[in-house]
Amino acid sequence: MAADDRNRIANGYRRFAEVEAAETSPLYARLALAVADDPDVLAFLGGLPAGKRQPNLLFAAARFLHGTPDGIDDLRRAVLDDGDRLRSTMQARATQTNEAARCAALLPLLAAIAGPLALIEVGASAGLCLYPDRYSYDYDGVRVGAQSPVHLRCTTTGGLPVPSRLPEVVARTGIDLNPLDPADEDTRDWLRALIWPGPAAEDRLARLEAATAIAAREPARMLTGHLLVRLPEAVASAPPGATVVVFHTAVLPYVPGAERAAFTEMVRDLPVRWVAQEGTGALPDVEALAPGEARGRFLLSLDGRPVAWTAPHGGRIDWFAGTMA
Repeated sequence: MAADDRNRIANGYRRFAEVEAAETSPLYARLALAVADDPDVLAFLGGLPAGKRQPNLLFAAARFLHGTPDGIDDLRRAVLDDGDRLRSTMQARATQTNEAARCAALLPLLAAIAGPLALIEVGASAGLCLYPDRYSYDYDGVRVGAQSPVHLRCTTTGGLPVPSRLPEVVARTGIDLNPLDPADEDTRDWLRALIWPGPAAEDRLARLEAATAIAAREPARMLTGHLLVRLPEAVASAPPGATVVVFHTAVLPYVPGAERAAFTEMVRDLPVRWVAQEGTGALPDVEALAPGEARGRFLLSLDGRPVAWTAPHGGRIDWFAGTMA
């Protein structure tokens, strides 16, 4: 592996440790820093395609096969002693983290859009964010919706317009290169492995179990394929009279730059409302309009207009004061 490639991988793991995992998963932060200085693990990563080297995929695959590593020695053993299975797992699977708690950020926008709504989620994974009307919410003590097994608490700043009702959803469609079946136990095992160990892990695991149960009882329509190919079809098949909402959370970093640009151009031209919740750099034109810094946060936007910073795995919304949904 060339030195430039090795340094690029190492720097990516250091950034993951410092920006993404430092607070939410101290174990993953320590592991990522150790990987950045480990020539054997870096060599293993260098033998994988560029899109398969990210920390959360490596750590999830190791957990899926061997349980949560206690430290770099456990991870090194997985790489050196079981490298073939680890490699094949990383190549066959993807970081399709499906966090229902992100619906707490989506809800204020969805509830403000005239319905009924036909939801289309790009990069849907198991589709757990397609059920915002099946969950209940608590925004700083203000409850929204009848009590659900998936109850989402959210801290807010900036005068968030807390909705008074849940939206009416008449259609749920997901688009993914590899849709996951929430009723399948192997799928659930993989989704569990994707949850970062840390102070929020217990709550996230319980929420995952409850959300997959809801999705399994009421399956969404899932389209397998590329977003540029399947999105027009999904929009065209929406029920007559419904407002079509295309949304995505933490998806665009996995879409190559040229395809990402083509997608944003497409979604702007379609007769839809567009809700995005993405990390730094995913939508630079939208991010340029946002106040403050994005470090460790997602940007929530409606039709290309930024409205809030949000916590990547849910639980906090910093609304831009004066912004109306």
